Amino acid sequence: MEESYVRTMERKRQNQELYLCFCGYSLCQPGHSFGPAVRPNYIVHYVLKGKGRYQLGGRTYELEKDQGFLIEPNVMTFYEADQADPWTYLWIGFDGTRAKKLLEEMGLTVSMPTFHGDCGEQLLDVVKSMLHCEAEDLPDMLEMESLLYRFFAHLARDLSRQRDMVYPEQQNYYVRTAVEYIQEHYAEDIRVRDIAEHLEISRNYLSTLFQTILHTSPSEYLANFRLTRAKEQLTITALPIGTIASMCGYRDPLVFSKAFKLKTGMTPSQYRKTTREIQHMSIEQMRRKKQF
Repeated sequence: MEESYVRTMERKRQNQELYLCFCGYSLCQPGHSFGPAVRPNYIVHYVLKGKGRYQLGGRTYELEKDQGFLIEPNVMTFYEADQADPWTYLWIGFDGTRAKKLLEEMGLTVSMPTFHGDCGEQLLDVVKSMLHCEAEDLPDMLEMESLLYRFFAHLARDLSRQRDMVYPEQQNYYVRTAVEYIQEHYAEDIRVRDIAEHLEISRNYLSTLFQTILHTSPSEYLANFRLTRAKEQLTITALPIGTIASMCGYRDPLVFSKAFKLKTGMTPSQYRKTTREIQHMSIEQMRRKKQF
């Protein structure tokens, strides 16, 4: 028999940074499902035991104990309990002006909607406290708000610890693959988010890995790689600057020229002229040496 314990908040504060919409936990029956459906707010589920699957954007994620998943507003999702070992999970629905930013900082996005954890007992204690909180007057509302932040404090701390446990080999793999992706696609209109989505990790985590291993940011690495390729083209070809800009991922030649001058102190035209003068001088010096 399925058991569910649910709490729905009647008052919502649209201008608040973070507020609870509902919460609960459920011991699901085999095959119990929800959706396909679109939800109006954010929801985080955490699996306490058993198994199930979560479908989002044409992908299926098989989940079990100490894993969880994020549902974002206005996104079609579907999830169901395993037939042989149905899951028991808890959830909180929430929203607010800072909700999206908070989730991104924790590494949870549509492109990275699942996670591993080790804080199921703490999260369940918080949800049970939410279920028992009256929330009818100001002190209770403040208590409910503190419980919501406590939930995210447990989850953020746990996700940070799990992320730090990733083996160096895996970290190097992410950075190496990101660099290869940049080298293959730098001529396209790619952004850091495209690189992160290709790796299926968050932008924040990608930035952390780049800073740790390469001592630079992904955006800085991409910009430097593009400008290095631009310098090569300016030196060895007579192609128009607009063409070189496009070849190096810049759709606007003016943006390219500004970025180039910011890095080198010269415009692309000045750089081309200077390098050719240096090359010419070097050739002349070599000829003179041969004469002697």
